[in-house]
Amino acid sequence: MASSLDKLKALTNKLEEKLEKKDKKVEIPAADTKKVEKKEVEKPVKEVEKSAKKVETVKKSPVVRKKVSSTSTDSVRVENIERVKTLYEKLKIFEKSPDFDNIFIYKAMNLSGIGLKEDDFGEVREGKYIQIIAITYEPDKNGKKKAKNISLGYFGKAETLEGALKNEIIEFVLRWRYEKAFQNLEHYKDLIARVEVPADTLF
Repeated sequence: MASSLDKLKALTNKLEEKLEKKDKKVEIPAADTKKVEKKEVEKPVKEVEKSAKKVETVKKSPVVRKKVSSTSTDSVRVENIERVKTLYEKLKIFEKSPDFDNIFIYKAMNLSGIGLKEDDFGEVREGKYIQIIAITYEPDKNGKKKAKNISLGYFGKAETLEGALKNEIIEFVLRWRYEKAFQNLEHYKDLIARVEVPADTLF
């Protein structure tokens, strides 16, 4: 009996040892699965980081300047120049300045005998002669530029000037100045284009 009991104990011990070994074998793959799970988790994180970097690069890209539409401005200029040309012919400015395309080469244009300031606008100055005067700059003998007045139109004494003609003379000078202002604006826009400016400016 004792020997049989010893044999049973030995068998149970062997069985327990085998069970323990099986349990250890099962635990090892479990650890491996954890490693696999970690790797599977890490991959999406890296992909998210990459996508985040792409978003950052898009945000850092320079802003493209938008051009401001100038359609309405162009139409106003065209209408203004057409009216200037009509008055140029009606007031016979072509007699002193035959080429209409060169009418804007002058630096400035004034009107004698009629007030154009805020406090005396349209007032005729008695005893004065009505003239449209263009101003240009020409070099003198020493090479220095000096202002030169050129009469583009003579309309007699202020007392004999008709109201309708007076209005057309004033209109011609003001519309000439209006177009000249546009040309000066373009000049400065061209100069600004040659300077490095922030991308978010209007022009």
